[in-house]
Amino acid sequence: MTALSFFVAGTDTEIGKTFVSCALLHGFARANLRAAAMKPIASGAAVRDGALHNEDADQLDAAANVALPPEIRTPFMMREPIAPHIAAAREGIALDIGRIVDAHRVASTRADIVVVEGVGGFRVPLDDAHDTADLAVALGLPVVLVVGVRLGCISHALLTVEAIASRGLRLAGWVANRVDPDMLYPDENIATLTKRIDAPLLGVIPHLAHRDAARAADHLDARLLLDTLHLKD
Repeated sequence: MTALSFFVAGTDTEIGKTFVSCALLHGFARANLRAAAMKPIASGAAVRDGALHNEDADQLDAAANVALPPEIRTPFMMREPIAPHIAAAREGIALDIGRIVDAHRVASTRADIVVVEGVGGFRVPLDDAHDTADLAVALGLPVVLVVGVRLGCISHALLTVEAIASRGLRLAGWVANRVDPDMLYPDENIATLTKRIDAPLLGVIPHLAHRDAARAADHLDARLLLDTLHLKD
């Protein structure tokens, strides 16, 4: 049986894609599913115990209950914490989408569900001709959008939803992540997006003093996402 899988995109960088991905992984584990995670492209890595480590990838490993080999979980890892196409060019690395598709095929044989986290926003370049939207298309996965709830999030979210649709991809759901605890009228902003996004709101994660993905999972409806993923296009 082929694993369920989806691509986690964000309205921007640093809005909680990894945090939400980890929270969903905890939710899938609570549903007695074998859950694996991929971070196919990661920039910002350091050597530890003789191997390159990326913080986001390590967090995904900790939240998943199925461990993937590093070369499958993260086929491309660059050292500098900068835009991936710039980091890759500086290290002489070609970000080959086909290699990621092959890695995802392997991951899908080892778990019931595979969470694939993108890098940066939805249209971050990978090289002169491709971006992360092209990666999502090549993988052929429905998308879960993480919206960082802060000033400006409405336009960013709706533009990203349009970009997802323009690539022929299905938006399986979205998550409102309260990244700015001081934002005025966050509930009203979320309500506005709920009216305009034609996909289920999977949950609202409050701003947590400590980024505890297991606690964040309490605010997400992983079963709703599973039901959505089972729906036919």
